[in-house]
Amino acid sequence: MSGRLVSTRLATLPRKTAPNTPRRVFSLLPNTIPAGGLLRSDAGLRLIKQRPWPVGSYALHNVPAARSISFARVIPKLVTKFATAGAAAGGAVLAGASYLQYQAGQAGSFAKDLYYRTKDGATEIVSGAYGTATDVFDQIGRGWDRTKEDLEKVEYPEWLQKLMPKDESGGAGEGGGGGEGPEEYKKSGAGTAAAGASTATAFGYASQDEEENEEGEKIARDEQMMMLTRKMIEIRGLLQTVGQSDALTLPSIVVIGSQSSGKSSVLEAIVGHEFLPKGSNMVTRRPIELTLVNTPDAHAEYGEFPALGLGKITDFSQIQKTLTDLNLAVPAKDCVTDDPIQLRIYSPNVPDLSLIDLPGYIQVTGRDQPPELKERIAELCEKYIKAPNVILAISAADVDLANSTALRASRKVDPRGERTIGVITKMDLVDPGRGTELLSDKKYALRLGYVGVVCRVPPSASGPKLFNRGNGNITNAIARNENAYFSAHPEFSPESHVEVGTKNLKKKLMHVLEQTMASSLKSTGEAIQRELAEATYEYKVQYNERPLSAESYLAESLDAFKHSFRGFSEQFGRQQVRELLKHELDQQVLNLLAQRYWNRPFDDLSVPLPETDPLSSLAKADPEGENQIWKIKLDSSSAALTKLGVGRLATSVVANSLQAHIDYLVQQSRFAAHPFARQAITEASTTILKDLSYDISDELEICIKPYKYRIEVEENEWTKGRENVTIVLKEELKVAEAAAKRLEEQMGGRKKVRDVMAFIDRVRSGQVVLEGNGVGGAGGFSAALLQKGREAVFLRDRVDVLKMRLLAVKSKQCANKKNKYHCPEVFLDAVADKLTTTADLFLDAELLSKFYYLFPRELDNRLGRSLSQTEIDRFAREDPKIRRHLDVVRRKELLEHVLKEMEGLRQIEAREKRFARRGEAELGRERRRGWSLF
Repeated sequence: MSGRLVSTRLATLPRKTAPNTPRRVFSLLPNTIPAGGLLRSDAGLRLIKQRPWPVGSYALHNVPAARSISFARVIPKLVTKFATAGAAAGGAVLAGASYLQYQAGQAGSFAKDLYYRTKDGATEIVSGAYGTATDVFDQIGRGWDRTKEDLEKVEYPEWLQKLMPKDESGGAGEGGGGGEGPEEYKKSGAGTAAAGASTATAFGYASQDEEENEEGEKIARDEQMMMLTRKMIEIRGLLQTVGQSDALTLPSIVVIGSQSSGKSSVLEAIVGHEFLPKGSNMVTRRPIELTLVNTPDAHAEYGEFPALGLGKITDFSQIQKTLTDLNLAVPAKDCVTDDPIQLRIYSPNVPDLSLIDLPGYIQVTGRDQPPELKERIAELCEKYIKAPNVILAISAADVDLANSTALRASRKVDPRGERTIGVITKMDLVDPGRGTELLSDKKYALRLGYVGVVCRVPPSASGPKLFNRGNGNITNAIARNENAYFSAHPEFSPESHVEVGTKNLKKKLMHVLEQTMASSLKSTGEAIQRELAEATYEYKVQYNERPLSAESYLAESLDAFKHSFRGFSEQFGRQQVRELLKHELDQQVLNLLAQRYWNRPFDDLSVPLPETDPLSSLAKADPEGENQIWKIKLDSSSAALTKLGVGRLATSVVANSLQAHIDYLVQQSRFAAHPFARQAITEASTTILKDLSYDISDELEICIKPYKYRIEVEENEWTKGRENVTIVLKEELKVAEAAAKRLEEQMGGRKKVRDVMAFIDRVRSGQVVLEGNGVGGAGGFSAALLQKGREAVFLRDRVDVLKMRLLAVKSKQCANKKNKYHCPEVFLDAVADKLTTTADLFLDAELLSKFYYLFPRELDNRLGRSLSQTEIDRFAREDPKIRRHLDVVRRKELLEHVLKEMEGLRQIEAREKRFARRGEAELGRERRRGWSLF
């Protein structure tokens, strides 16, 4: 409740004298009977009975006086109160005050002897008062000369003319004699004028207080109505969110009219901005649900599209462009659709209203429009103008009301015109008399009446325009134009009882919408209670009354994921890192052995060159003697292993493994059904691992740098390497045998494979000369079969080499580390183990520990604090089950909230009714009791 409303309410409270104030009776002389009131004439009594005090004001005759009245205090107040009045009026007030003082002293005298006893004292007081008044008259004499002519022109009310003297020959100075009695004073012109002026002064105070009280009550009623309307519009917005039922809605004002009736101009005049789509063709193709929100404390005007999430738009030309784009997005084959556009405009210059703008009626369908467009527009409008919505029927003044498309449409659904407001636009295009006839039309009478407007402001031909087109506010310009037009024609004066102007239209819309919404509260409340009962039952039966919100669902999902991640971090440590690295380095060792010791794949069927140092001769070779090829091979293989980039390789392997585990945890969690969350988690882990890997790989390379130059292998390391490489060779042997078996199945059986392999062996040994390298096939085999045969020969030779090396590793020769050149597999495995030990220790301390610390916090940042409410809702609704659960919970909570708000509105209305009844009762008591000045 605003400050103006509170002050108005407080102003009507009766004023009471403090309980401890001593009661002293007002009198002029001691030993005189107290005067109970002012001696009044009959005219004054009749006036007083006709003009009672306002409700809540106090009467002075019922309040005990706390002190005597003194002119020393009365005169300054009167002079201050009437500082702006004319000089003669001020003199009359002073004379009247002296007369009131004298008459108050004589009010209790009922006997002649008592009068003579008090005469001397009263005469002294009156003489002093007249002396003071005479001084004032001398000072304001010049003012009287200047204003005398103006006062003569003043047309006084009838009651004041009766009290004013008929003979103005008596001067005010005649009353200044000290020996003049009360009878002579009353006969003088000044005395009569003083009496009239005093009565006028008293009534002026009463009239002013009454007008201020009425104005305050009017402001209070207006603000109360605005508050109620705003609350109802808020409830309407909530009901639109709930949806699913036509009964769950409060009325709106539906604007209908033909395309040339000025419908857009009326809406823009109400808003104060040009914001609706414009164009030569039909631009409005979707209903526009326009909600106006009055923001008295705001300094800026802006609009919002709630469904689009564009934020606050302060440029109304941008709002116009957005509305145009949304309307033109409707396919040309459809032209109109019932999918509404929701727009909210916040401004201190707009009233709280809920409006729906519909496509304008058309008479003739264009060639580029579907033939059924006219009927579709009529059906769309008829859907919205059904009860309880208020219809704002726009008609142009230059079109007969009998031909008004809007009035014809409203009559179908509102035949008695009980919820239709007629708006006559373009009033300046017809004669004022014709305009008055339209506004007071009885043939097409509407209970809510007609309002005439001139919303279009023509641009000035020369000089500045009346207002700037575009983003400027046009409210003042339209108001000036309407005032200039309607005030220039007496046909539109208040005495004609017709409503004109956009300002009056706004007030009518606010009042009608508030009344219509208030009348729909009961039925809407019953519908809400039914919907709430259904939602509560579904919530209890289907979801066991389990509370759920988008925030709680996200928090639960995030906690569950972090719990599973914690379990993974406890299981994935240094040992797992070591196994990963050792397996990767074992593969690197096998690659080096295959490149330098074992057989290689061959691409053609040409005869190979003879081997000078076959692997079969390694067991008897002397690497330290003449045949140093084996020493060179081992040293180069060891250097290639240490200079492989173990730091980058190891870090990459562990980071990839961590990322794979994170992806697995996501797939096993609630986030599997949420693409947005999966992406956020993946980006979080990838970002952390990328940032850590860059530095850790370089630091790890520094740690293994000594192994690049010199490697010493201990006995236990050699023994361990020998055991491990045996396992590795066996695994490789299994892989080769499995590949050979799959190849046999692909080639059609073992016999077919043997025939092809035998042919290839004869070719490679030179027994068979093959032309063209078997591109077109040879030996009765196709080119594809020969290709498969080459792979089978390679796998056969690889299996033979692996079997031979397994026997060598298990021999006594490889049991001693001194024979490392005869057993390169064991030595390379021992080197790989050294590198693995150094790498897993470093990665566990640097990569794992830091990742386990940073990742949960990054999750909180990406899926917690940084998410907006819209993103949280979008996340929760990605799961269909959760979306249904949230819809039920949200619907139930919204219905409960709406019921609570409606109950608050009922309480406000009941309080207002009680206050109105109490005010009427107080007014009746005051009228029965009458009023007086003292």
